[in-house]
Amino acid sequence: MPLLDIRVPAVLLRIDRNPFHHGTLGAVRSLGRAGVEVHLVADCAASPVRGSRFLGRLHPPPAPGARPADVAAVLHRVAAGIGRPAVLIAMDDAGAIAVSRLRERLAPAFLLPPGSGALAEEVADKAELAGLCARVGVPHPLTLVPDSAAEAVAGAERLGLPVVAKWSRPWLLPPGSGLRSTVVLRSAREARELYARAAEAGSRLLLQAFLPPGPDRDWFFHGYADRQGTLRAGGPGRKHRSWPRGAGLTAAGEWTVNPPVTALAERLVGALGYRGILDLDFRREARTGAYHLLDFNPRPGAQFRLFTDASGLDVVRALHLDLTDRALPAPAPRPGRGFVVENYAPLTALRRPPQGRELAWHAADDPGPGLAMWALWSRHVGGRVAERLAPRAMARARAAVRRGRASAARAARRGTRGTPAAMPRPGSPAEPADPAPAGPAPAGPAPGGPDPVPAVPAVPAVPVSLSVPPAPTAPAPTRPCFPAPTAPVSPTAPASPNDHDEKASSC
Repeated sequence: MPLLDIRVPAVLLRIDRNPFHHGTLGAVRSLGRAGVEVHLVADCAASPVRGSRFLGRLHPPPAPGARPADVAAVLHRVAAGIGRPAVLIAMDDAGAIAVSRLRERLAPAFLLPPGSGALAEEVADKAELAGLCARVGVPHPLTLVPDSAAEAVAGAERLGLPVVAKWSRPWLLPPGSGLRSTVVLRSAREARELYARAAEAGSRLLLQAFLPPGPDRDWFFHGYADRQGTLRAGGPGRKHRSWPRGAGLTAAGEWTVNPPVTALAERLVGALGYRGILDLDFRREARTGAYHLLDFNPRPGAQFRLFTDASGLDVVRALHLDLTDRALPAPAPRPGRGFVVENYAPLTALRRPPQGRELAWHAADDPGPGLAMWALWSRHVGGRVAERLAPRAMARARAAVRRGRASAARAARRGTRGTPAAMPRPGSPAEPADPAPAGPAPAGPAPGGPDPVPAVPAVPAVPVSLSVPPAPTAPAPTRPCFPAPTAPVSPTAPASPNDHDEKASSC
């Protein structure tokens, strides 16, 4: 008998437009390999995920920022096409919050874990999370929520620069705005300017005490809280590399036993009554050694496949088993197992750890997404490099033009100061270096040369010519014209994804 009930399909929902979200591919592969029919509601027009052989069917998603009613309409159309109940798994915060709000309306067509519809939104809101942590006794960085630009400046000064700035509901950030969910501010002026964009961001700005990153300080926990509230599957992991450095997603991680992190996850789930898949981010404070909760994501983390145990169980499979009333196998952890996102840490992907590892995109039984990822990523990186180089090239060209004009002006000034009144103006044909012999100037122009310069009489009785027109130039003999040989030009190498390994960005 298969581990999962393959009679029950799965529907994965992703609302945001991130073509390189490897967590979505991980869920498609996890369920598809087990024989489950996988439906994906996401924009995959430019995503390698569409090349997976484990993807059953692709459906158009709701628009970013869609109302809950619009999300429900899309999901009901998908359910009508499937014709039987399916397990529904949201792969991003916007999707998880929409599903939690629509639980009652979706329940007849979809299998969902029990729980409060407001809790997913509460834990995902970064401002609300600070209050939750204080209530249940989980360490959290000191957080301030300013109500004015002046309070933002005062808050930054109170916390001490640098300070972390976050938008409380990052899933509401408008695409193309340039706003990032998390940034590090290094001046009070930056705090004032960022607060001024709160209306554009669609949520509150919060300021948080900065906990410096460092070796062995960044940790995460993935798990599935079943219907009884017991954490199943998953475990604690340590970030070896992140993108960008010191923040953002896990580029390389390792399954590492950490009892304090596990205890904090169990305390949160028990105190809040949370049910479903969760992804927690922690940072250890160097001075006290305490693990501070930074984020609570009510959905699978992008690197959830790191925690695939010896029986093949991960958090996505655990949810499917629990909601279809199947028994979960006994835990079989694999500490030391690694996970690497190749396009963010290509050199790390070449080193295989002793306990094995999984790559985000490449898989021997599913090669399509890996090949598509490198083609798309090379194009993406090439475009970003061109965007950065174009302004620099224009600046260099403008500087060269300015230098040329300045040089010409200096040459003109030197020529004007050292030229007698009767000599040609700068820019006239060059004169012979030696003075011409005295005598009357020619009556007319020399064949093939410029008009003669009028003589300047040095003595009234003896006209002296200071210039003699050049002699006629003999025409060059006619000869065949061939293009000059050119040196071979080496093709420009595409930008390496490693260039983006250390770039500052945030998802």
